[in-house]
Amino acid sequence: MNGNATSMTVSDVINAHFAALTRAERRLAETLLDNYPVSGLGSITTVAENAGVSTPTVARMVQKLGFRGFPDFQARLHQELEATISNPIAKHDRWAASAPGTHTLNRFADAIMGNMRQTLSQIEPREFDAAAAVVADRKRNVYLVGGRITRSLADYLFTHLQVIRTGVTRIAVNPSSWPHYVLDMKQGDVLILFDIRRYEQEMETLARFARERGVEIILFTDQWGSPVAKSSSKVFRAQIEVPSAWDSSVMLLFLVEALIEAVQSTNWDETRDRMKTLEGLFDSTRIFRKPV
Repeated sequence: MNGNATSMTVSDVINAHFAALTRAERRLAETLLDNYPVSGLGSITTVAENAGVSTPTVARMVQKLGFRGFPDFQARLHQELEATISNPIAKHDRWAASAPGTHTLNRFADAIMGNMRQTLSQIEPREFDAAAAVVADRKRNVYLVGGRITRSLADYLFTHLQVIRTGVTRIAVNPSSWPHYVLDMKQGDVLILFDIRRYEQEMETLARFARERGVEIILFTDQWGSPVAKSSSKVFRAQIEVPSAWDSSVMLLFLVEALIEAVQSTNWDETRDRMKTLEGLFDSTRIFRKPV
């Protein structure tokens, strides 16, 4: 595949070529995406049988997608799978093996700028605006949840949305309490979910329960895509890799702050009134220091 294509996941490539596929190839593509990437890791015969197509169909489709052949296609899937399950030690060792001899600040800056370009290239503005309109709709209740690392992003978004509008709930960390939140969810409500690699199994369960109740799910995830994407109506994928044992939340925070601005601007008059009332409460409680 060419240089630009290597920054895409295999699922990206499949989706980009989907309209040009034959009926049999589309059936194969849908099977591959349904349990991605595991569905593509068997033998070519197994992959064909699972999709109900012939092995030549598999061979033709992967070449149509730009791969040299089925082994090349599977090698990319294995690389993605390895990346998504990497623990911090393995991730550090992979970066350290090829780290340039520049200062950490410079290496991080280069990585972040690259992540920004790639993330923005994958975001469809109309899809982002549609997500903002859904979150701004005061007829819908909004629920937020994040994982072990990303819960801080969910908290950050919750704090701002709580100022902007009513009906915002931050779901508790303990998954055993999640059924209580699902119990209150109604059709048309919104669940904003954060899930990045080393995807948490409870997130997929929560998303499935919410979707069954008619809740619209907005997912913020990484470039590979959390399994929750299958239950989500809107998915925003951010580049998270930096030269570190840890993943970067910079692009996710960028998207969160852009969403906050878009939501508050949608109903600015009401938002401004809530802000004025809140500032009055702050003044009366003397939470913040005032200039002398």
